[in-house]
Amino acid sequence: MRNLLLSSLLALGLAGAVSAQTATPEPALDPTAQEAPISFGGPDPVRIETASGDTHVIMAELATTLEQKQRGMMWRGAVAPGTGMLFQYAPPESAAMWMRNTLVDLDIIFVAPDGEIVKIIAFAQAESLRSLPAEALVAGVLELGAGQAIELGLRPGDSVHHAIFGNDSEPDMPADAGVAAEESPTEAQ
Repeated sequence: MRNLLLSSLLALGLAGAVSAQTATPEPALDPTAQEAPISFGGPDPVRIETASGDTHVIMAELATTLEQKQRGMMWRGAVAPGTGMLFQYAPPESAAMWMRNTLVDLDIIFVAPDGEIVKIIAFAQAESLRSLPAEALVAGVLELGAGQAIELGLRPGDSVHHAIFGNDSEPDMPADAGVAAEESPTEAQ
């Protein structure tokens, strides 16, 4: 009886092990699917300096992994002014974007490895499957809500500053800048 019980338990254990080995793994969820749980880096400040001397700061989510870049701004109902998404391409490549599953129009800014804006596509149409190529090697693509590039006065040749371009140092500040910030609240009154 004892041998019968042991052999039955052994048979059940082997059957379970065989079925666990032959079970097919669940397929990975497509990162472009609305229910796919994709989280992004950031937000990080991205500083843009225009040829006219204006400086703008965009708080950008970071898309650095393949899954993040595939998802991008899909399924969003709005992009707030002053925000966006920065896609990193390392090594630099001749990137192309499209607007599949993107519910809002966007401005697409292609950025060379040194941070120079090489091309801007304003008002890229939501849900369009048309390829929107950089036509140059880029290390980054900055997406903003439609109309932001024009409102900020951005043009090819302007400079984008962020760590992915190796130029994220802050501009020199005047010697007296920040003095008031160092005073205690009672001194400032």
